[in-house]
This record gives sequence, structure tokens and C-alpha cells, in this order.
Amino acid sequence: MIRIVRFIDRISTFVGKTFAWLIVVLTLHVCWEVAARYILNQPSAWAFDLQMMYYGILFMMAGAYTLAKNGHVRGDILYGFLPPRVQAGLDLLLFIVFFFPGVIALVWAGWYYAGYSIAIREHSSLMANGPPIYPFKAFIPAAGAVLLLQGVAEVLRCILCLKQGAWPSREEDVEEVDVDKLKKMVHVNDEDIAKLDRYVNSGGAQR
Repeated sequence: MIRIVRFIDRISTFVGKTFAWLIVVLTLHVCWEVAARYILNQPSAWAFDLQMMYYGILFMMAGAYTLAKNGHVRGDILYGFLPPRVQAGLDLLLFIVFFFPGVIALVWAGWYYAGYSIAIREHSSLMANGPPIYPFKAFIPAAGAVLLLQGVAEVLRCILCLKQGAWPSREEDVEEVDVDKLKKMVHVNDEDIAKLDRYVNSGGAQR
């Protein structure tokens, strides 16, 4: 079972990291548009729509990756104090009652929504002769499918926790800098930082 979980986690991670490169594309596009508008005086009519589509695709396709890394926001004021088995039971219940019906509805509606958009070759209506948006809408059911697959992995993770009494470990990945961990890595404590602050503030470096 853990092999299936790891395999699905790797799929979600690959998809998330692959589409994360869209942030680079978005940044370059914004820089180019600013230069074209203010330096060349040749702004693009499609710029705003394309930037919204880049961000929308990135946001949707990163959902499964974030779930795989347990990065979604949760109200865990009480949850964090519960034993792992109770946490797993609650998660399993919430996945069955809320997650799967919602994501299945997303895939179903997204499939119809994208299919209709492709059939009529839908273009943006924000301007005359706007860019095509049916490729963008095709990512809606795709994102839902990957998220649904990751949901299966999370359910299996809950079942493993119920059996073993502890959560299975997740693969390490990039995370926000933890100040306490950073201090331990460089062998610095609060007293050292306080001494340095006093030295700087007292003008100890003056000669």
C-alpha cells in the first residue's frame, strides 16, 4: 500500500514541479509587456488574458502537489493535539464526505465545460478578437483528475495510520525557512545574536 502512495505522490510532485515553471514564463511575459508598453510603445492586446491563464493553470495544476506535501491550509487548533489515529479517522471521514464528491463534481463539470469551449473554439470576450481560451479550460478536468488521484493516496495514508498508529512519512521537499532549524544548522543561539546586536548598536565596530 505504501508503494502505491509513494507512486501517486511522485506523480503529483512531477506535475506540480513541471507546471511551476509557468511562474518563470509569467514573470518573463510581464517584464516583456512592461518594456513593450513603456519603452517600445507597443503593448499587446492579449497580455492580460494570457497572464491570467498562466496563473490559472499554475494554480490548478499545483493543487495535487500541495496536497501531497500536506501544504493546504487547515484549521488545526484542536486537530494538532489529537492522537494520529483520531486525526486519520477525521481525515478519512472528511475525504469521503466532502473531498471526493467535490472533486468528482469538478472533473465532471470541468469535462463538460472544457468540451463545450473546445467545440465552439471559444475566445476571450474581454476584447474584440481576444485570445483562444479553450486550451486553458481543458486544464480544469485535468487538474481535477490529478487531484482526485492524490486524494486516493491520502485515503490510503489514513488507512495506514489507522493500522500502524502513526502517519507514514512524506517525501522531503522544498519548504519555508524555519528560523530555529537554521540556527541549529549554523550553530548559533539567541545569546550569540544578542551579543552581536549589542556590539553593533554600541558602535563596537568604530575605530
